[in-house]
Amino acid sequence: MKELNPHPDFLPQLTACFAQPAAENPTVAMVEAAYEHHGLHFRYITCEVSPENLEAAVNGAKAMGWAGFNCSLPHKVEIIKYLDELGESAQLIGAVNTVVKQGDKWIGENTDGKGFVQALKEIVNPVNKHVTLFGAGGAARAIAVELALAGASLITIVNRSKERAEKVVELLNKKTETKAVYHPWTNEYAVETTTDIVINATSIGLYPNINEQLPIDFNSIKTNMLVADCIPNPPKTHLIQTAMAKNCKTIDGLKMLVNQGVIGIKHWTGTDVEPAIIHSALKKALNIKD
Repeated sequence: MKELNPHPDFLPQLTACFAQPAAENPTVAMVEAAYEHHGLHFRYITCEVSPENLEAAVNGAKAMGWAGFNCSLPHKVEIIKYLDELGESAQLIGAVNTVVKQGDKWIGENTDGKGFVQALKEIVNPVNKHVTLFGAGGAARAIAVELALAGASLITIVNRSKERAEKVVELLNKKTETKAVYHPWTNEYAVETTTDIVINATSIGLYPNINEQLPIDFNSIKTNMLVADCIPNPPKTHLIQTAMAKNCKTIDGLKMLVNQGVIGIKHWTGTDVEPAIIHSALKKALNIKD
């Protein structure tokens, strides 16, 4: 009997997402579309991983020789103890959303803020800009750190919880050259006139609560300000629609998510994938119409 030779196409490199809940995470649709379009011999799977099973899941990925994986809520901080090293921004942020195998080491990166800053730089250079950032959770912290590393001169953190916001402010003032201040989030908060960039990094307006509005004074948003919302679904939130009506430049959360995918795939495969492919796949997966 003729001996069969193993076919290399039968062993793709594996990547994944560890999350709980995981079923509503659309990342698989956009990453798989990029892999297929660029002919990359990789696969991406979504895994429901509970906190008590996180260590076992990481050990499984290591044992099976995966190229890396994403980790979403609630694992972004807990994952750190199972990794060998952290990238600069992940270390500052204190959270990881992308894990990359480099040789024998597993490196934690954070693309949350990087995806946003990449989208921002296509329109406005953040150097010496004043940013007003609503929220102080994981996404806000990541965006604030990346904006500071990118050269923003002043970041105003507006948040209900003073304690959480002041932790971000302290981090920025101690670890970066950017000046950061905290403002309490009162109803009808007025954005300072010196603001160049306004960012919503909260979940206000996220599907299915698409009619929710930020409790701010929308008259304080001026035409010269760039307005961004981190919510990908729907991409045209109330904030974005308001800014567009004022002829402001805008960035929606879909763009940020696309860029996160591009950066993550680059980490795993070394390939610069086409953002338009990811964007199209993401819109289709989320049933978003133009």
